Amino acid sequence: MNMDFIEALNEIEREKGIAKEILIDAIEAALISSYKRNFNTAQNVRVDINRHTGLIKVYARKTVVDDVLDPRLEISLPAAREISQNYQLDDIVEIEVTPRDFGRIAAQTAKQVVTQRIREAERGLIYNAYVDKEEDIVNGIVQRQDQRNLYIDLGKIEAAMPLSELMPTDKFKHGDRVKAYITKVENTTKGPQIILSRTHPGLLKRLFELEVPEIFQGVVEIRSVAREAGFRSKIAVHSRNPEVDPVGSCVGPKGMRVQTIVSELKGEKIDIVRWMESVEEYVANALSPSKVLEVQVFEAEKMARVIVPDYQLSLAIGIKGQNARLAAKLTGWKIDIKSETQAEQEFGRERTYTEEMHQDSVSID
Repeated sequence: MNMDFIEALNEIEREKGIAKEILIDAIEAALISSYKRNFNTAQNVRVDINRHTGLIKVYARKTVVDDVLDPRLEISLPAAREISQNYQLDDIVEIEVTPRDFGRIAAQTAKQVVTQRIREAERGLIYNAYVDKEEDIVNGIVQRQDQRNLYIDLGKIEAAMPLSELMPTDKFKHGDRVKAYITKVENTTKGPQIILSRTHPGLLKRLFELEVPEIFQGVVEIRSVAREAGFRSKIAVHSRNPEVDPVGSCVGPKGMRVQTIVSELKGEKIDIVRWMESVEEYVANALSPSKVLEVQVFEAEKMARVIVPDYQLSLAIGIKGQNARLAAKLTGWKIDIKSETQAEQEFGRERTYTEEMHQDSVSID
């Protein structure tokens, strides 16, 4: 060890942000183990590295006693006073025992310690950089795939996307660029671990925030998202400014904003509906693109009975119940859909509906 070593630690401190004092303390601790291992000794020792010159010295630490039972750990009072007359019983005497070839061992140990600390520091920086991006979108490049995960290069780290988090329509190959949603960032013994998803509803929300300035600026807010990834999604939006149309803002000029999102999601259909404080109107909007005649709300059961024109029943329910299922997820209400004829037969209704409920929504295929 010499001045070059100290300069190297100073450089690491400047570039990596790891304090020199922390590195030296870690090296001193590691050198104690190295000394005991390489010189087969059970002595109690202390290693000192001069902070200016880099000179290393090893000191055996012995307790001053009346009767020496273990000369490796103890020293008699007369022997201690040959070193200094100030020593008393139970004091600690330090005697230099630096081996001649200890410099080589010290250099190897220091290199290992510094390398490990740099690795730990870099892992810490990566973790800190991505833990704040949890529940956000990242861009990456597909690297490889195994039986469980698709691995995405994010630049400084490789993230894992479980195959179960891929949309049914996703077909990626090596080198493809991909947008994904960070669901979890963990600091493990092997370093930071980042888990991605393409099926999470948060991906749809973040894509709208990226594409719609009014959402990013906070003028339009996303109140709820319901998603069956790769097939169909519903998103409820609300404007804080009465002069701003939340649905129109999300659709964009000639549908360009929402079409960009549809393309990113491989053709996933998206229904954009206006969030309403009135449950009746909100549920009616949520069933887009179906037309609704009437909504009856049952607060105690948190259930809404929806009556639709006969010819709209299959559209309101959707393929395999998808439209009704998504509307229920979006609103948080159970939805029971009846055709006009069914309602009249089951509930003795004789009313003839003359107009449909107002709906403020748009469906994008």
